[in-house]
Amino acid sequence: MNKVYPNAKAALDGLLHDKLTIAAGGFGLCGIPENLIQELVDSGVKGLTIVGNNAGVDDFGMGLLLKARQVKKVIASYVGENKEFERQVLAGELELELTPQGTLAEKLRAGGAGIPGFYTRTALGTKLAENKDTRSFDGKEYVLEQAIRTELSIVKAWKGDKAGNLVYRKTARNFNPMIATCGGVTVAEVEQLVEVGELTPEEIHTPGIYVDRIIQGSSYQKRIEFRTVSGAAASKKESPIRALMAKRAAQELRDGYYVNLGIGIPTLVANYIPQDISVILQSENGLLGIGPFPAEDEVDPDLINAGKQTITTIPGSSYFSSADSFAMIRGGHVDLSILGGLEVAENGDLANWMVPGAMVKGPGGAMDLVAGVKRVIVLMEHTARDGSPKILKACNLPITGKGVVNMIVTDLCVFEVEPRVGLALKELHPGVTLEDVRAKTGCDFRVALG
Repeated sequence: MNKVYPNAKAALDGLLHDKLTIAAGGFGLCGIPENLIQELVDSGVKGLTIVGNNAGVDDFGMGLLLKARQVKKVIASYVGENKEFERQVLAGELELELTPQGTLAEKLRAGGAGIPGFYTRTALGTKLAENKDTRSFDGKEYVLEQAIRTELSIVKAWKGDKAGNLVYRKTARNFNPMIATCGGVTVAEVEQLVEVGELTPEEIHTPGIYVDRIIQGSSYQKRIEFRTVSGAAASKKESPIRALMAKRAAQELRDGYYVNLGIGIPTLVANYIPQDISVILQSENGLLGIGPFPAEDEVDPDLINAGKQTITTIPGSSYFSSADSFAMIRGGHVDLSILGGLEVAENGDLANWMVPGAMVKGPGGAMDLVAGVKRVIVLMEHTARDGSPKILKACNLPITGKGVVNMIVTDLCVFEVEPRVGLALKELHPGVTLEDVRAKTGCDFRVALG
């Protein structure tokens, strides 16, 4: 019954072989089992199939295994900022199975729960649902997804006891709880390893029944992938037109709304929430709440890394796993999603996750969001860099969701997508003419300026 091992090498002894399937916890750069990953690199095992939300960055996380050419296949939701990952995929050197973020979380949870498959509306009608079974429930179509089981799972927690009980810190919970359950053998690393009984039963997130081996890790980097600031520091980085777009989108917020903001221009919307309303922001990585960020000169990276300063919470916030996060989204509990786009069709189809042969970022949580939330607003520039229109009769790029967009806010104007009718031009931004919009839009639209 002794689950405690002295280090990562000892904990993985006898478990590693070429062509191994491994699930690894983490989201972006948060909650990464750094010591166990480094031991995988040092072991030299090859032909690996790795499963996780993303593959880290070029020099950190699972990206280290890609850099060392130890990986044959990746099952993930997001390529993200890993240039080597993207390069290997585009060059045909790596097999990639992209899966929507919420679907991936549920596939891992189902695998650990002995559920072989489930139906979801996420990805319906997209490239990622091709050749998959569909079935109608209550007049709506759903896609069948299979659960995931792996030979080995590696996870990272904040605290753990010698019985294998785990406690995660804040959004470092993310994919770790589900991945802890889906492996034939699960190895955990923790920042603090304590005696049995030192953790109270109600604070435990992953019970020890799921954990076979545990180590106390060391030398955690705790990198910050992106940092959002407000006030003067933020205003220096905002272009006037992006600020205008964000302000316009913020007008669609209503008191009590639960809102998800995508990366890019949508993140700026948080700076323009009207003072007379209360809005709760939902983040896919496992955070619900809203709070003021400290000014840039008040943020101390050393304190953040030591766990003594946070830039994310106020009273009333909550943390949860990625499976719970997407249950909120998929279950229709989020009122509004504001996200970016590469193309939008006149019927509300959205494309925002890949450019074949040129860019592979992955769907991340976008496919889940557009399939599950009550209203979708897209913030994007009206034309591509070459001047070609991004609002079209039909999307040329692989779609994220069919007929899902309700409103488009661009650097020129605001369109409302009217079901079974098409686009209605509602507003022109200052200095923009109707002729400007007609010249740069790739489809017809109804003029409804008011």
